[in-house]
Amino acid sequence: MVILNFGGQPSGWKLKEEYLPSGWLCLVCGASDSQELPPNFIKLAKDAYTPDLIAASDCMLGKIGYGTVSEALAFKLPFVFVRRDYFNEEPFLRNMLEYYQCGVEMIRRDLLTGHWKPYLEHAISLKPCYEGGINGGEVAAHILQETAIGKHYASDKFSGARRLRDAIVLGYQLQRVPGRDISIPEWYSSAENELNNSNGSPATQIIENGSLTSTCTGDFEILHGDLQGLPDTKSFLKSLAELDVYDPEKNTEKRQIRERKAAAGLFNWEEDIYVSRAPGRLDVMGGIADYSGSLVLQMPIKEACHVAVQKNHASKHRLWKHAQARQNAKGQGPTPVLQIVSYGSELSNRGPTFDMDLSDFMDGEMPISYDKAKKYFAQDPSQKWAAYVAGTILVLMTELGVRFEDSISMLVSSAVPEGKGVSSSASVEVASMSAIAAAHGLSISPRDIALLCQKVENHIVGAPCGVMDQMTSACGEANKLLAMVCQPAEVIGLVEIPSHIRFWGIDSGIRHSVGGADYGSVRIGAFMGRKMIKSIASSTLSRSLPSANGLILDELEDDSVNLIKAEASLDYLCNLSPHRYEALYAKMLPESILGETFLEKYIDHSDAVTVIDEKRTYVVRAPAKHPIYENFRVKAFKALLTSSSSDEQLTALGELLYQGENSFDIAVIEIFIGGNFRFDLPDIHDSAIGNVTKIFTALYFCPFEVTCHYSYGACGLGSDGTDRLVRLVQEMQHGKPSSSEDGTLYGAKITGGGSGGTVCVIGRNCLRSSQQILEIQHRYKGGTGYLPFIFEGSSPGSGKFGYLRIRRPLSRT
Repeated sequence: MVILNFGGQPSGWKLKEEYLPSGWLCLVCGASDSQELPPNFIKLAKDAYTPDLIAASDCMLGKIGYGTVSEALAFKLPFVFVRRDYFNEEPFLRNMLEYYQCGVEMIRRDLLTGHWKPYLEHAISLKPCYEGGINGGEVAAHILQETAIGKHYASDKFSGARRLRDAIVLGYQLQRVPGRDISIPEWYSSAENELNNSNGSPATQIIENGSLTSTCTGDFEILHGDLQGLPDTKSFLKSLAELDVYDPEKNTEKRQIRERKAAAGLFNWEEDIYVSRAPGRLDVMGGIADYSGSLVLQMPIKEACHVAVQKNHASKHRLWKHAQARQNAKGQGPTPVLQIVSYGSELSNRGPTFDMDLSDFMDGEMPISYDKAKKYFAQDPSQKWAAYVAGTILVLMTELGVRFEDSISMLVSSAVPEGKGVSSSASVEVASMSAIAAAHGLSISPRDIALLCQKVENHIVGAPCGVMDQMTSACGEANKLLAMVCQPAEVIGLVEIPSHIRFWGIDSGIRHSVGGADYGSVRIGAFMGRKMIKSIASSTLSRSLPSANGLILDELEDDSVNLIKAEASLDYLCNLSPHRYEALYAKMLPESILGETFLEKYIDHSDAVTVIDEKRTYVVRAPAKHPIYENFRVKAFKALLTSSSSDEQLTALGELLYQGENSFDIAVIEIFIGGNFRFDLPDIHDSAIGNVTKIFTALYFCPFEVTCHYSYGACGLGSDGTDRLVRLVQEMQHGKPSSSEDGTLYGAKITGGGSGGTVCVIGRNCLRSSQQILEIQHRYKGGTGYLPFIFEGSSPGSGKFGYLRIRRPLSRT
């Protein structure tokens, strides 16, 4: 007998007789008087004493809550639960259930479609072992009483760091009682350690001598590819091999990582497994200007995502019990299934597994639309992450006409932290598609992999990102900057990072999301600005009378007419130079505009991945201006980084003069004609370009730090955390120890989509710089309570890595 204790049931959902295994009864709490129930479901009276009924049942089915969890533990009753959306305390309650062997998680889809049998049968096989107290109310009342009479009074105010820690452990704005200590739960630390162990230590550096390129790791025979000296790949293979000997039935640990248990039954060890690797990226220059066609400079980071893929005929595929039950309910033979396990799920409160019938991706003879797929994955927030992985399959089906006849098993293990603005999503997408392509014999270039993965994120996940993240993850090389013009994805080369220069990333601790409203509204504002500029240029061409900005078409030179014609058909904002923007268009763009007003005049904004909300006001001038100037800054940055005399350098300096004439960033000009770098204009080449390090410092840190970093803020994509990190770098650079010797840290800027995430820092490649980075890390923790993650080092993109085809040695016993 199971008791259904489930509040907030979906409207129109009806319980059916076949939901229960034969011989089972279900007691239904809170059923309405008008609700009709099948004969094996019993409606409880409203005044029924629920605790007695729970104690009399064999298991309970419902949503996680304080009441249901405490009752399940108190009565040692197995609890089949469904995740509760946007409930901050759920991870703590869920892990408490699992720690005491009292919980079974059910996928929401299986709850609503009635595939209850495998979960109920699993539940009654559990042996709950909670032996703790059940008088929590009395304990809490006693603590409150003693606090109220001053027994726990503390005169010292809690530090910001302590208050933040309390909020993480106890919940929103809650604080510990004075004199009582609390700590991060063991299960959270265990999950973090598990993820680190499967990907190699974060401190491990790339091995240059190739000592790990053996064709046999001892656990696997490498039939294709090699390790390329990557210790994280070796660690991943080791964790993969350990699954073969992992027996959940014999494991004596009280608590087992659920994702590891699921992964242990994922692969057929007699068949080949394909492994791919794709790194995250550090946005050195370019950022949100990518969707406006900017040049970008991106560095693949050391942290990467590994994906293992195996395909098997549906009749040989190892199905999870609930997937098997779903197929049996359909009354059909074995059909191709996709099963995915994702490591690190506890760190972001998402489900560790996902499965689906591959036929769900078909609508008759054709693949389902991207919009339908987006809705499919959005049904259950705890499994929405699967869109990044499974979405690659649908894109291959839709764009390349591929059909998948076999079942697919996938294990995803990523060391790229989520929400830090270093492209964790792109690394997962690129690694997933690369592994699937390898397993199915598909030859797809790294560039095409990146473009296809962008479609996954834009159309199936629903995040309106540009393409630079996927391109860097797919096409990047270790210790080089990928230089790419995003029109849409033209790689123009790899820029060697000079040996005396180094880049770091410092995480602000503020979660970044390109799917967030701020990023999307800034993108919309940029596309609105482009549409308006095109309209202004078209109007100028069509008039022979004086225009609003003082131009008369008949008096224009042929070259000027050609420029305006080009601007009337402007395909990317970054194809408009800063001095043309300032001279003709800057003053004619509104600061902001209501969506409805814009649509009435311009019909649309010509962006396929965002939608204008008629009732919302969008900032226009700042988002349109940013990519135009950012494109110039990136070009100047690249020219100075390469440090060779060229026309490109002179063009950059000339554009600085245009900016000065238009009264924009006068500070830039002052850097060249005054301040610390005094020289006359005729001597610019000899005096300034010759001292590349000082010019590089000036451009990146002084004015460009203002116009690049704070331009994000003008667009609404800044944050207190990233601003604080930039200030710390400034203070470190201008402090007395740094001033008395050659500077070590040159500058910093917000990266990627902004709104938090990571700050990129440039400095001298020396021990002193590393020491200053660690000092910034600890000073940031002192002010915020958050210890930032430091990104340092680089690794190859997925294209350079290729893939591994591995198999267990035949002699292994």
